[in-house]
Amino acid sequence: MTDTALPTIQHWIDGAYSTTAPARTSPVFNPALGTATGNVALADDAEINAAIAAAKAAFPGWSNTSIAKRQNIIFKFRELLNERKLELARIITSEHGKVVSDAAGEIQRGLEVVELAT
Repeated sequence: MTDTALPTIQHWIDGAYSTTAPARTSPVFNPALGTATGNVALADDAEINAAIAAAKAAFPGWSNTSIAKRQNIIFKFRELLNERKLELARIITSEHGKVVSDAAGEIQRGLEVVELAT
């Protein structure tokens, strides 16, 4: 059962959150407390197809972007992750029930992957 008083996490497609009201949602739980913290929108075929179409449309521009420019974008992403790692660790904690130190370790491992890609 969906709690309509809780926020709904929408899909991010083509640079914006979906504005359609989802036909179906699923609760997001904080497993450490066993309480619902929000609802996640479940995509229908139209939203899935919109996400695929947006990715296909974005690919030519990205693939024609110089390596230096792509590297700068990914490096900026890395900097944002690094600047907000405590905030991200707290989100992981609330959504997965991990302690903050474990969640921070996940963020650090993710940063290492981004650095490798850069």
